Amino acid sequence: MQQQNITVCGAGTMGSGIAYTCLLARHRVNILDTNEAILTKATNYIDTLLRKRVEKAQYTADQAQECRERYRVIRDTDECGDSSIVIEAIIEDKSIKQSLFREIEQVIAPTALVLSNTSSLPITLLSSCLQYPERFAGLHFFNPAPVMRLVEIIRGIRTSDATMAAVEEFARGIGKEICVALDVPGFVVNRVARNFYGEALHIAMEHGASIEQIDRLTRSAGFKMGPFELMDTIGIDINLAVTKSVWEQYHFDRRFAPTLMQEQYVQAGLLGVKTGHGFYDYTNKA
Repeated sequence: MQQQNITVCGAGTMGSGIAYTCLLARHRVNILDTNEAILTKATNYIDTLLRKRVEKAQYTADQAQECRERYRVIRDTDECGDSSIVIEAIIEDKSIKQSLFREIEQVIAPTALVLSNTSSLPITLLSSCLQYPERFAGLHFFNPAPVMRLVEIIRGIRTSDATMAAVEEFARGIGKEICVALDVPGFVVNRVARNFYGEALHIAMEHGASIEQIDRLTRSAGFKMGPFELMDTIGIDINLAVTKSVWEQYHFDRRFAPTLMQEQYVQAGLLGVKTGHGFYDYTNKA
């Protein structure tokens, strides 16, 4: 695939994982954020993964260094004007996302693609603020982005055929398997996953089984991770935000309702791996 200039907006867990995935596919990558600590963490994350590839003899030291030279951090949307693809991976908030899209559209070419990694917000709604909504689509990665092969591609009402074809080509070019999803709340995976998490939370709240037992039973059925392990990995706060978004968009259908257990963990600041404690304790590599 032809090398492209990619800007990833948001240097958090998803953004840094997406940036690394694009680097491995030999693209030039900007990662945009205004938080210096998060930018530093993202750079360290990418550097660590590249060093591990060298240690495993998957890359030479020269190849790893060449990857680093195709990567840079930026702090302002004015610096991404040469991007052919912009991938947004910031907070799951419609107003904040749309504000970013309006800024991006002022500096990129009319032919550049604008893609959102949203896990639940409608693509048609997000693109409604744009001058060129036909070049906007959803490209939803799953955590961890470098490992998970699946991506969802979501078409808004005004997304063009050419944009869909280009996004599919790009996704396959970075080694992903694609699922073209309808622009409905939660798309495919997060709509189905609400029950995966919700049933587990209700069982734990009703003392039908412990968190550890539920995860162990789920893994024994063939899942790579149990629901509580997965929520800790994603971030309990992020999982709760997506749950609320899907619930609201389905007009508060009780099947998708968030639980008190989720709310309490978020209120306590026990958000999972990223804070060292969630449903499990990670402070001692437990």
